[in-house]
Amino acid sequence: MTQTEALPTIPNTIDDSAAVAATVGASGSSFYLAMRLLPQAKRDAMFAIYAFCREVDDIADEPAPQEQKFRELSLWREEIDRLYDGRTPTKPVGRALAGSIAHFHMQKADFLAVIDGMAMDAEQDIRAPSLDELRLYCDRVASAVGRLSVRAFGDWKPRADAVADHLGQALQLTNILRDIDEDAERGRLYLPRDLLIRHGIQSTDPMTVINDPRIDGVCRELAQEAARRFVQADKAIADCDRRIMRPAVMMSAVYHETLKRVLVRGWSPTRAELKIPKLTKIWLALKAGYLTR
Repeated sequence: MTQTEALPTIPNTIDDSAAVAATVGASGSSFYLAMRLLPQAKRDAMFAIYAFCREVDDIADEPAPQEQKFRELSLWREEIDRLYDGRTPTKPVGRALAGSIAHFHMQKADFLAVIDGMAMDAEQDIRAPSLDELRLYCDRVASAVGRLSVRAFGDWKPRADAVADHLGQALQLTNILRDIDEDAERGRLYLPRDLLIRHGIQSTDPMTVINDPRIDGVCRELAQEAARRFVQADKAIADCDRRIMRPAVMMSAVYHETLKRVLVRGWSPTRAELKIPKLTKIWLALKAGYLTR
């Protein structure tokens, strides 16, 4: 029996769904267009998944004591337990998720993995993790979200999980490579220790590392891993129904373009901030999703 097989249906309210949709719309997410183009049931599921991720991510990033962050994340674990035990959820986002979980075969383990990923950020500022630790982090905060998402798209076969696994790693690595300055200002350094040492950087202090000229080589090597993951995601998508995976294709196109642009800019100090205009993102997404086969 799967984790969703025997779940009772807990209806969400119109107010909960509307509140979640408003939250997603106001977020400015690159994924918003892809989500908006889905049929309503799938769109509602994706909005609820995104809102859940936004809430737990905000907990990890909020300027609050560690104990408070863990307490709030624990409350979300209890909320996920309620959803899978058939009890009434207490949060608007939980209620918005309730109607979609059983319908789309979403797995409890993936929700908990996302929370575990946020707990990694909440426990301490991540600084130069090992490659294995980085991959685990990316799986929790990105690939697990992808596994929830492909079910909302309408495919819960292993081939769809392969799309989620590879694309999640590619997207999160792209985020890391794009946001090294922003992360360093928060005291975080996601670049793996293995690569730093390979390029002669011993420090794990974020500001020291991002101002070291050798960081360009570190980031270019990590970008190769991201590019490889994009290729693997494309191969996995080719094994799926492209119509179902259209949102994944659109997300991949926007983020792959981001990776290409940061590669052109490079990471040598001082770096110009990289921004892709919203209209360019829309064009890339539509071209990938609807104008190519």
